[in-house]
Amino acid sequence: MDLQHWLGRATHAIQDWADTYGPYQPHPSLQIDDDRFAVAFEELTGRLKDNYPFFHPHYAGQMLKPPHPAAVVGYLTAMLINPNNHALDGGPTTAAMEREAVAQLAAMFGYDTHLGHLTTSGTIANLEALFVARELHPGRGIAYSEDAHYTHGRMCHVLGMTGHPVRTDSRGRMDLDALEDVLRTGEVGTVVLTTGTTGLGAVDPVHQALALKERYGVRLHVDAAYGGFFILLAGADGPEGLPSEPWRAIARCDSIVVDPHKHGLQPYGCGAVLFRDPEVGRHYLHDSPYTYFTSSELHLGEISLECSRAGASAAALWLTFQLLPPTREGLGQVLAAGRRAALGWAELIAVSQHLELYQEPELDIVSYFPAVEPATLAAVDSASARILADGMTGPDPVFLSTLKAGREAFTARHPGITADADGARILRSVLMKPESEHHVEYLHTRVEELTRGR
Repeated sequence: MDLQHWLGRATHAIQDWADTYGPYQPHPSLQIDDDRFAVAFEELTGRLKDNYPFFHPHYAGQMLKPPHPAAVVGYLTAMLINPNNHALDGGPTTAAMEREAVAQLAAMFGYDTHLGHLTTSGTIANLEALFVARELHPGRGIAYSEDAHYTHGRMCHVLGMTGHPVRTDSRGRMDLDALEDVLRTGEVGTVVLTTGTTGLGAVDPVHQALALKERYGVRLHVDAAYGGFFILLAGADGPEGLPSEPWRAIARCDSIVVDPHKHGLQPYGCGAVLFRDPEVGRHYLHDSPYTYFTSSELHLGEISLECSRAGASAAALWLTFQLLPPTREGLGQVLAAGRRAALGWAELIAVSQHLELYQEPELDIVSYFPAVEPATLAAVDSASARILADGMTGPDPVFLSTLKAGREAFTARHPGITADADGARILRSVLMKPESEHHVEYLHTRVEELTRGR
């Protein structure tokens, strides 16, 4: 699609709508001379060049990529009106769009009933889920894996709750035996399960945790901020297909967080929180009866800890879902490309003389490290740091990231490594842009060259 064309159409469409309310004279205090604006704009665009090329497939570092053009057009079109989705009178149309888009997310996860809304981030979405958990189990804490996002420990502190980190297995997934040891204490009311850790993309065994939910009467919250949209590949044919059990089990969990600004092709910030039971809305401060929360006149601000929220985010997600719905045939094809890219690069690394695979990718994150002599943690750490820096500054740049792997985690996967340090940085590449599928061989060749010091 021609982005410039549709942005032009957007400004005309909103101006035509605005003209129906009659002319008025903008206040002179708001007027800016074009020459003055040109100077400031030149500085803005110049400074914005000091960014990494998140849009390019040679950027395979952090979880960053551009939004889809449809999302850009949807956001900017609604932004010209600037609705606030806190209340219906602040954004009646975009509030309706938000309800429709959130319902599509709930259906994607298999929820038959739900209460939910968009947020400005996965952090705020998780805060809301843990807030409700605190209200339902006062005095009891939260259990989450040691590899879960740091937001859970931080939000436990904010909410005055005790966090219980649980060890992970040799693939970075929550160890359910260790979790049960924690649950036996009776000190935990909610367990956070991660479907797609931000470090390795590991998927906790949600389906196996359901038995612990029944046995100990705890809530299960799924932090699917990064990996949630991969449910679209659960049980799919082909190499990109994922085991269906942990993903289908999400429908039986109590709450879910997912970030459309990651795999949903949206601009920052667009997170979402979903609750299976609409009755949890009673824990937010409001004066309305329960029936209000299932009526068509839902005020989203009544079920949100945030107040003002950009209606433009809802418009962007709604428009994107009209074109690339959260189905296997729609958005699933975008995720499948990233998944194939990760598997393809893992195969190349597995036969490389210069790189070693840290562990097999579960989603679209590839973790690996340079083959070094002597094979020590300190040597791996030093070589990884050098490759990261040289890759960004060389004449043929590639952009990677590093992940600190602890001594026990590293040696559990690679017992042949001499543990002469507390841990080591390894290389990590997030292949969340579908274009990565066509650039894996280049990335691999370039990283091998960097490993050899070229």
